[in-house]
Amino acid sequence: MRVNADAMTLYAVTDRTWVKDTTLMDQVKEALEGGITFLQLREKHLSKEEFKEAREMKELSKEYKVPFVINDNIEVALAVDADGVHIGQDDMSVEEARKLLGEDKIIGVSAHNVEEAIKAQKGGADYLGVGAVCATSTKKDANIVSKEEIKKICHTVEIPVVAIGGIKKENIKTLEGTDVDGVAVVSAIFAAKDIKKDTKQLRSLVEEMKQK
Repeated sequence: MRVNADAMTLYAVTDRTWVKDTTLMDQVKEALEGGITFLQLREKHLSKEEFKEAREMKELSKEYKVPFVINDNIEVALAVDADGVHIGQDDMSVEEARKLLGEDKIIGVSAHNVEEAIKAQKGGADYLGVGAVCATSTKKDANIVSKEEIKKICHTVEIPVVAIGGIKKENIKTLEGTDVDGVAVVSAIFAAKDIKKDTKQLRSLVEEMKQK
């Protein structure tokens, strides 16, 4: 297994929107210190400077023994030797991604229903990102996936499932009973005033939710 369910507990997805008087690297370091268990770099286009940053992020994640994937960009993932990629329904197929990345890399796939989840697993996905769970400012056009559908997905596939979309400290409890392996968050970490503190709190809340 290239990734286990424990790695899904608190999955952080970067967003430069909230980088003000600091750097994204500093924010990521705080999140790692706070206890994230998985890291995704989400960038549509990387400048040369940011490409260098992606390589440094990979090394930093390695120090903390946290898997590091790149969103949608297989070329960058290969160039910086990331642990893998995360792809959406409109990106290339899992099979194509596997051919390019090789057998040892992680491939995560976004899914919104049981059919997409089964297809991704059959194609060779290592984990699923399911959502949006709640309304989110990150993806304004995202359709909400019901709690029942999330539970169905978790009970249908054998690979880890992480819930994503509008999740924050105040609504993590709504996922109780879905059997998700963890949550993926963006602003709940990267928009926080004290990233390390909020990350610790989020992780505790997710661990509590998973026990119920």
